[in-house]
Amino acid sequence: MSTQGSPQTRDDAVPTPAEAVEVAVAEPAEPAEPAEATAPAAAEAPKGRRRVGVLMVIALLAFLIDLGSKLLVVARLENHAAIKVLGDVVTFQVIRNSGAAFGMGQALTVVFTMIASAVIVVIWRIARRLYSLPWAIALGLLLGGALGNLTDRLFRSPGVFRGHVVDFISVQHFAVFNLADSAIVCGGILVVLLSFRGSNPDGTVHQQGGKSE
Repeated sequence: MSTQGSPQTRDDAVPTPAEAVEVAVAEPAEPAEPAEATAPAAAEAPKGRRRVGVLMVIALLAFLIDLGSKLLVVARLENHAAIKVLGDVVTFQVIRNSGAAFGMGQALTVVFTMIASAVIVVIWRIARRLYSLPWAIALGLLLGGALGNLTDRLFRSPGVFRGHVVDFISVQHFAVFNLADSAIVCGGILVVLLSFRGSNPDGTVHQQGGKSE
């Protein structure tokens, strides 16, 4: 049996402890990269869990509330006198709308049906990388509102893709709309605000402009 470092067994390619110390002193290790170099990459990684469940709950609530309100007003208010809510400023009266939100584009029913379908597909694609709670709420409102009005266009008269949307909230000197329209507008405003703040659906924050040196 031989001991480590003896002349008979020592491998010239393996340095002794003394030689290793000399090499370490002669060639100091390269300094590690500063923490700032990896910070941006860490900041860009999505944090938390996916918010698809929140999106679906908000969308389902918006859709069911809109559907229930339309069924109620059609059964109770259609072909009846308007109900005053705030004097003549806000009233409830049923209007069948073949156009877009707030009665715009009366002759483009099929086009608006296709646009609503495309919006639903886009929201569903974004949902696969959705980690932001505010974005989940905003997209949920958009999805629920789009589904509400799309349901009218598919299942109400005069026919599939040409159905008229039920509007019933009338604001004097403004428009007649429904709760789906309100959800779409609120969701759209929230999306704009989040975009201005630099917030992304995946939970990251886009820093606008460079840092001053």
